[in-house]
Amino acid sequence: MGTFVALKAHDGFDFPAYVAQPKDAAKNPARGAVVVIQEIFGVNSHIRSVADGYAADGWLAVAPSTFHRVRPGVELGYESDDVAEGMALKTAVEALPSPGVLQDIQAAIDHAAQAGRVGIVGYCWGGLLTWRAACELKGLAAAVPYYGGGMTTPDERDRKPRVPVMVHFGDQDRWISMDSVEAFGRAHPEVEVHVYHANHGFNCDQRASYDAQAAKLARERAVAFFTRHLA
Repeated sequence: MGTFVALKAHDGFDFPAYVAQPKDAAKNPARGAVVVIQEIFGVNSHIRSVADGYAADGWLAVAPSTFHRVRPGVELGYESDDVAEGMALKTAVEALPSPGVLQDIQAAIDHAAQAGRVGIVGYCWGGLLTWRAACELKGLAAAVPYYGGGMTTPDERDRKPRVPVMVHFGDQDRWISMDSVEAFGRAHPEVEVHVYHANHGFNCDQRASYDAQAAKLARERAVAFFTRHLA
């Protein structure tokens, strides 16, 4: 179990982040850190469990609240009303003046760096933010976006990652077409692209679209990727 801590962005904005430490961290220091970027549902119980999972694997895990600039304390479920609310909050964050929430993610990376090399993983909208972070932010060693909504569009595809990237998509995802995934792969041969026979949100065991087999394989690949690049 982790705890929430207060972080400060470059512009002075204070926001919370959920931080999970490896077990017996005093005796067994973290082998690096993983920043975990939320979906459109806030730093909810699922995202906290993802952070706890990476901490259990030996990394310091930091999950910043990327909604805090527009609404504090967001923790949504996965019903249709939650989706609509989360989409509205995402739209509000995306409308912030540049650099917007990326400065909060930078602060989370900077905090995580106390443990060594830093990776970043994100889901859904968090996958898009993870891709942007890999292309724009400092202090990262690896990035793993999961089904990043919008990251296969031409504008996002034109970005150039600064660090090794592994991406995960589902071929049943109605939000992200396979044509756009294939175009992304052609534009970025340096990126490791994995496609699963699964739907959007397949990693989340609280969603109807959860696919245990795809989630297990994707996580094994992500853990191996981070082990390789955060050593």
